Amino acid sequence: ASDIVWEVNEGNKTDAMAYNEMVPGPIIRVTEGDTVRVKVTNKLKESHTVHWHGVLVPNAMDGVPFITQPPIKPGETFVYEFIVRNPGSHMYHSHHNSAQQTSRGLLGAFIIEPKDKRKEPTYDSDYVMILNDVLGGFTLNGKGFPDTQPIIATLGERVRIRYMNEGNMLHPMHLHGLEQQVIAKDGWLLPQPFYCDTLTVAPGERWDVLVTAHTAGAWVF
Repeated sequence: ASDIVWEVNEGNKTDAMAYNEMVPGPIIRVTEGDTVRVKVTNKLKESHTVHWHGVLVPNAMDGVPFITQPPIKPGETFVYEFIVRNPGSHMYHSHHNSAQQTSRGLLGAFIIEPKDKRKEPTYDSDYVMILNDVLGGFTLNGKGFPDTQPIIATLGERVRIRYMNEGNMLHPMHLHGLEQQVIAKDGWLLPQPFYCDTLTVAPGERWDVLVTAHTAGAWVF
């Protein structure tokens, strides 16, 4: 964790905080039952901890300063270690001065693939879309328009999109021309998936949707 200057879009640079000098931090993608060990070195000018948002962990690994662990002071290192139990779309972020640290970039996706994929829907491609509204304004995966990256699909392709809201505001995700099938909430598969074209994602929420690219064109999100 360190202080960096991040370019939200061309010519728009801002002071940020980042894991591995990137916003969002690297995607952590593991399989249910894996043992995960994360070594966190604090190069910030202030204390820090990491919370594994939505991941079922032992209490001592929950990353809440003064409750489950002492803060990681500048220059110190702390090792988080746990076995991942609940598959799905989760997040990790700062939980120390989190209104400042998380909003300024100390965040990332934590995806646990199920060991048994028989209950999982089938799809051709998999995208993470982290929403934020503090660092440089409205951003998708740390970038603001027009530097946001498009989702490119071939006709008939089935795309999984994992929305993760790390901001402070509600984000209604509206896709033109193509319906979204909502399949999971906060990592848990829905017993009854449903269709919509607008899905409101609240702070801290994760929603998974499937989009079938049935109609050609450049469709706006």
